[in-house]
Formats: sequence, structure tokens, C-alpha cells
Amino acid sequence: MKTTTKQLFAISIPRTIIALGFILFFVACKNDASKDKVQATNMTQTDKAGESTFENIYWPLKAIHPGGRFLDVKAVDGYGNAYDVKAIQDADQKSLMDVKAFIGDKIIAVKILVNDGKLAPVKAVAQDGTLYNIKAIASNGDRLNIKGVKRSGNIVHIKAINRNGTYYGVKAISPRGELNDVKGVKTSKEDLEYTLHGSKIYAHIKALPQTGYVGDNFLWHIISVHPDGYPLQVKAIDKEGNAYDVKAIRDSDQRSLLDIKAFIGETTQLPVKLLVSDDNYKPLKAIGEGGALYDIKAITPNGDKLDIKGVKRSGNIIHIKAINKEGAFYGVKALSPEGELNDVKGIKMFKTPVELKVNGVDVYAHVKALSQAK
Repeated sequence: MKTTTKQLFAISIPRTIIALGFILFFVACKNDASKDKVQATNMTQTDKAGESTFENIYWPLKAIHPGGRFLDVKAVDGYGNAYDVKAIQDADQKSLMDVKAFIGDKIIAVKILVNDGKLAPVKAVAQDGTLYNIKAIASNGDRLNIKGVKRSGNIVHIKAINRNGTYYGVKAISPRGELNDVKGVKTSKEDLEYTLHGSKIYAHIKALPQTGYVGDNFLWHIISVHPDGYPLQVKAIDKEGNAYDVKAIRDSDQRSLLDIKAFIGETTQLPVKLLVSDDNYKPLKAIGEGGALYDIKAITPNGDKLDIKGVKRSGNIIHIKAINKEGAFYGVKALSPEGELNDVKGIKMFKTPVELKVNGVDVYAHVKALSQAK
């Protein structure tokens, strides 16, 4: 939608809420602006080398009994042998971590499979097509099924289920006692995400930060935060210079992973993605029909348009920043009308540079609004 015409969605943000929200992270934003630039890496070189100096941290998976006990989560083969299942923190981020089963000397993917029933099976999928059941092990030896029980937009809620049908939450626990939620993550509206070693995959399984209160508003503003504590509007710009709103969409009862769209006209919503590029930083664009690209810019009070790019990769996460004329980085956030904040990040599900194609355009990473990592 053009900023000079009537708005499709008129959303008022009370000034007092905005002021309180920005005061809370003003100091952090100011300190991080220069530090982020120093820490930024050449993503192209990192991708090609495929190496990292980060020492992996392993977060074991546990089911949480209502009485406060932890149940080990294991991958179980056809003979009843049990193997560890862990989230892997392989970079300096905890926002989106892979979950793997450790079968002997092999590390294999854990996924939710396509299923016609109400509950979706959670399995480890080996390269030879062998499937391992994912179970929670009770103190009396009972092995509880772990299933995908409900979909909320991009998130599939995963629970251990006891004999009475009671659900137990599934968490990843760090050596320091930090907890992340274990969830299914979907990047497609279709049931089938892709096929892995002959198995039809419904959702990836990741460990994400725990979320708190979810407000009633379904459209969140995308902003960039200046180090002095004020917001910069983020807009999609077409070739003629027209500016359109960019929003995060909370279309269900979760805020862990929100879609981000550019709103063009009164009915069109375009996906916002990071694109494949040989440049150090990955360009952020909205993709229209026929591969038409819209620049995503942060607009300063004096009308300057700042580039927004993917500046650094940390495992599955691409850090996205607005970049001023001096090269300093400003954070990019999704802000709800109630003052809740999510981080805007690129997310990768695959190791390959091309994640998917949208209208003929090579996409490097999806762009989502994620709960802020603790």
C-alpha cells in the first residue's frame, strides 16, 4: 500500500507503549550498533568454507512431567535400543537450533512425517531410509509416544503423550539450564515440505526460544531501531519509488515464528526473502509476480532510505540489519501494537545456498519474526 494513500490496516500504537518498549532496549541497541559491524563476517566465504570456530554445545531433549520431573527423549530402533536426541548449538545463536538423533557414529535428522491421522509421527530418518521412533522414557520404563499434536501457523506443537492421553511439553535443555521449546517448523502451506531419504516430511524440528504472552493483534509493524532509541519505518519500494507497508502476520495462537509480507495495494501480500548473492551481504527483497523485486528499506526521519541486508550467518540464522551511510548496523524488529518485540531474522532449513525459488528468483533464506533469544 502506498504511504500517500489510505491505509489498508489502520493500526494505532500508543505513544506510551512505544516509549516504554524502546527505553528497555535503548542502551543495548546503542552499544550493539558499532559492535555488530566489527563482528560481521563475509558470508560468502563462510558458506564456501563451511567451517566455524564455534565449539558445538549439545542440548539434550527432555519431556517435562507435570510433577516437575524430566523424562529422557530417545530415538528407539526396531530392537528397542535407545539413542540420544539433542539440539545442536553450532553457532553463537540459540534462536533456531537443529535437532538430531545420535545413532552410533551417525548424526541423523529428526522430522515430523506426513500423516493422514490426527497426530503426526516424529521420527529420526537415516540415510538408508530406516526410521527410528522418538520416545520419552518414563522412570518406570514406559515409552511415551512423541507426536505433532497441533498446528499454529508456521509452528507444529510437539508433545509426549502418556497412557491417559495427557500431554507433556518437550524441551531442549542446555548445560547451563537454559530451556528452548522443541517445535515443528513449516515453511510451506502444503502438508509436504519435501522428501528425505524416501520419507515424506511434514515439518522440520527445531529448538526455539520459549515465548510468553500472545496479544490479540495479528499485524505487527516492522521497524528498525536507531541507536538513539527511535524507530525507523521499514517499507517496500518499487521501481517508481512508491512505498508500501511491511508487516509481520500473527495468524494463529503463537508468536514463535511469524511470516513477513509486503502489502502491495489493497489485496496483494508479497513474500519477503533474502536473495542469493555473491556480495558480502545478502539483499533483502519482496518478490512479486514474474520475479519483480521490491527493495526493503528503512526510512529515516529526513527521508533517507537505508539498505537492509543479511549481514552475518550464525548456523541456521542470518542476522538482518539496516545499514546507515557510515556502515553502522541498526537492529530490525517486529513490534506488536501492545509493545511486544520479535527479532527479524533470516532462517535456513538447508545447507545449500539456494533454499528455494520464488517466481524464478533464487532465495537464500526465509525471513521471519522470531521470539527474542534470551
